[in-house]
Parts: sequence; C-alpha cells; structure tokens
Amino acid sequence: MEPYEQKTPGERGNGTMRTEAGAPSPIWLEQAAAEELAGVCTEILGNARNELYLSMRFLDVALSSLYFAPDPSVRGLGTDGTTLFFQMESLAAMYKKNRILVNRTYLHGVLHCLFCHLWSRKKRDREYWDLACDIAAESVIDSLLRPCVRIPPSAARREFYMRLGSRCRVLNAESVYRALRDMDLSGRELQRLAAEFYADDHRFWEQEQKPPHPNMARNRKEDWDQKREKMQVEMEAFSEEMSEDEKDLHSQLAVENRERYDYRKFLRKFSVLKETAQVDPDSFDYVFYHYGMELYGNMPLIEPLETKELRRVEDFVIVIDTSMSCSGELVQQFLEETYSVLTQSETYFKKVNIHIIQCDDQVREDVTIASAEALKAYMERITLNGCGGTDFRPAFQYVDKLVRKQQFSRLKGLLYFTDGRGIYPVRRPVYDTAFVFMEQDFLDVDVPPWAIKIILSPEDLGRDVEEEG
Repeated sequence: MEPYEQKTPGERGNGTMRTEAGAPSPIWLEQAAAEELAGVCTEILGNARNELYLSMRFLDVALSSLYFAPDPSVRGLGTDGTTLFFQMESLAAMYKKNRILVNRTYLHGVLHCLFCHLWSRKKRDREYWDLACDIAAESVIDSLLRPCVRIPPSAARREFYMRLGSRCRVLNAESVYRALRDMDLSGRELQRLAAEFYADDHRFWEQEQKPPHPNMARNRKEDWDQKREKMQVEMEAFSEEMSEDEKDLHSQLAVENRERYDYRKFLRKFSVLKETAQVDPDSFDYVFYHYGMELYGNMPLIEPLETKELRRVEDFVIVIDTSMSCSGELVQQFLEETYSVLTQSETYFKKVNIHIIQCDDQVREDVTIASAEALKAYMERITLNGCGGTDFRPAFQYVDKLVRKQQFSRLKGLLYFTDGRGIYPVRRPVYDTAFVFMEQDFLDVDVPPWAIKIILSPEDLGRDVEEEG
C-alpha cells in the first residue's frame, strides 16, 4: 500500500475548515496530523516488508499478501489474514525504539498466517492457544540469524526453549499447546510467558471476530495453505542453499503441510459391502408394489425391505509395534479411537473377526476379537510384549499364513501401528496396508510405494480439540 499523500490546505478545496481569521481549524489540523502519521506508519511497514524480502526471498509472496490499515483499537499490530492493522502511535514508538522490532512484529504476523494459527484454535483454551502460537512464531524468528530480525533472545526465552525441546521435536503451535497444558503452569507463570512472547494483537482472529461472509475465513485459510505449500517447495528446491538457521522454519512448514487425515473416514475404507438385517426406509419390495397396483388400480402397497446393504468392518488386522520406541499411552489412544469407529452402528458388525497382533522383530501375541465387548476388555488389560528391534516382515508373514489357512472370510486391510523405522516386506501383500505413525511430534518416514502412510497427531484423532469443549 502506498503511503498517504499529504496535501496542503489549499489543495483540499472545500474540505478545508477555517476560523474567522482564515487559519485552519484545530479539527482540521488534528485530521491532517493523523493522516500524516498514518502515511509515515505505512511507509515504515513498507520498508520493513522490503527489508525482510531482501534478506529472505522465499518469503516474497507471504510478505506482500497483507494490506496496511490504521486501527486505533488494536494493540500495536494485528492481522486477520488479509490486512495488517496498526495503531499509529504504538507503531511509531516501536520504530523509534528499534526498527528491528517492527521487522520482527511484521514477520511474526506473517508466520501466524502461514501456519494458519488464526483458523485452528477450534475448542482449545484461548489463553493457552494464543501463547502457543506466539511461542511457535517467536521460536522461528529467534532461530534466524539475519541482521534484519536478529535480537539475541533473553535468558528466560532460552531456558523455556530448552524446556520445550525436551517435550517437542518441532515447536509448532499444536505441540507447544500440548506441552503447556502438561506443564500445569500457575497463573503467574502464564502471565510471565505471555508478556515474554507477546508481539501482536489476536483480536482479529476467526474465533474472536466472525467474517461477514461464512466462506471468507475458509478462503483466506486456503489461500495461505497454498502459499505455505509453495514456500516449502521453493525452500526444498534450493535446499543446498538453505542455511542452518532456516531449518526451524522449514520444519514447521513440513509439519503444517503434511496431509491431514480424518481417521474415522480413513478406517471406513477398510469396510466391506455386505447385506445385513435391518429395515431400509429408503427402499421397498416391488412385488407388493405391483400387487397393490393390480388389485386396487391406484393403490400401491409399500413394504420396506428388512435387509440393507451397508459398508461395515468385518475382517480386520491391527499390528502393534512393541519395540522400545512405542509407548503404551500412544497404543492405548490409538486403540480407543479405533474402538470408537468400529463400534458405530453403521460401521460395525455384531460379530467381527479382528486380529490384534503384537510384534517387534517377531510376533509376540495374536488376540482374536469377536465382539465389541471383547475389544473393550482387551483395551482395559492390554500389556505390551517385546521391546526388541523393529522388523515389519514377521507380522506380514504371519498374516499371510492366516489368509492361506482361511482364517478370514474377506480380509480387507491391515493397520500397522508404529512410531519407528523398520524393515519392510519386499512384495506387496494381497490386502491393503496402512502404516500409522502417531507421534506427539512430526516424524517423516518412508514406506513402500504399495503401502499407505499416515502420520496422526492427537489433534487428528480429535483428542485435544474436543477435550476443551
């Protein structure tokens, strides 16, 4: 946005208010001063944008995506994903103190947009979410060694980053939020952290101020999703030129750009189409229909069918990696969500044939589940057997034997729950396979081309998001 153009009283024509002596009125002088200050502030932000661009060319599209607009109600700066609002006096004071502060705050707001912090709170606690987002953005900026944003982090920041690093592989908003909740911080600690990492005003975020049109926020989010994906591609294309200080930014981009899955919808892919005894209100017996028309002339007899074809899960295999890297808590969470999906009335057969296999570098246990009650009982008493290395091949060899022995009527798929790297089978099995990596933090793992790779976080399972509701 171009700076505001300052005009003389003569240039304003009839808009000029004068006193009886012919001098401009105090009201007009105040308006003129405000316009001049707004123009100066706009120029300050434009210079900050240019300086950031010259130092970090991969941010070019993101940096130029925000318009500038004054807003007396905002604390410093704030954005809604389209406009960067600024409080004129605060911005001017910030610039006088240190122009690098302006650069950092500008970049801070852009990172909020790139990581979609504005549209991702859902039912999370607002205080913790705002703090987590600020920490995620500031951690990236503090990792950059560029002179245009470089201010050595305080001792308090460095200490807290180390504290978070022991809990989070990547300091993205979701992982930081979970860590903050697990720390059981006091009110004073929260206030101290909020003051330490505060940079911009979040009042324009979706949850606080609904857009005039329902699709506006969605469109803004999708626009920033595209910018973020393009940015990651560009950074990876020139990975040889990527400096060490850019890796934290790239890690967060990779986390946010990974494909998100609705685990419930995914699990339904392993269902089979099968006829089940159930009244179908959407269909009727054509024999009775025609009989009524022939007997009464214009009175068809409608009799709903007592059977209906539904897609449901019947034969199924779950393999649990029991190597040293896989925790019992994650296994429990995974099984709970799987149980929730399978026991839905429209998905689950009363009698099922689910094999839950524990395996590290060899098969340790195979439990056959025949009902929802049996699955629930298994979850309550589950103990992990193994703790050796990770080798995926024994589990597949074992399931292949079960198939040859006709232990399944129609095996649709196998879910292999793991959080480590292992040895994969060379040949593709006759059933669909998905490797489920559920970690508290992001970990990229290569799987064979014939397998599906799913990386699930607690948010993907709906745990954290629903806990706060």
